[in-house]
Amino acid sequence: MADTVRLSVNGIERVITATADTPLLYFLRDDLDLKGTRFGCGSGQCGACFVLIEGHATPACDTPLWAAAGKAVTTIEGLNQHPLYQAFLDEQAAQCGFCTSGIIVSAAALLGKNRKPTESEVRVALDRNLCRCGSHNRMVRAVLRAASK
Repeated sequence: MADTVRLSVNGIERVITATADTPLLYFLRDDLDLKGTRFGCGSGQCGACFVLIEGHATPACDTPLWAAAGKAVTTIEGLNQHPLYQAFLDEQAAQCGFCTSGIIVSAAALLGKNRKPTESEVRVALDRNLCRCGSHNRMVRAVLRAASK
């Protein structure tokens, strides 16, 4: 059964008619063509699909549309002017890039709550994100660089 769901994505109000249990990730990628949010594990364990919902890093792969209804959702595309982008480039923090969007989203959530995190706080905030390339140290440096701006 289809429902009407209203939410804000990257500052734009959206209305969709879909099954309310549809994963948010499918709506973002298939209906809005926002491909920066990745499908990784499908169970919210890897961080590749993280988006901000009301400022909190949230796995879009296992978040149903009904849970995002009436809320502000920010994808990696909505963070394109964030200082994290330049910091990740400056630190050469992305290797293959698959996990990068989710890690930047997690870092943005942290910096939204704590403008001057310690290295330890950054590591804790990024702990839910998997990076198989081993770029975590460069990513931590990038977040600390962005925090210093």
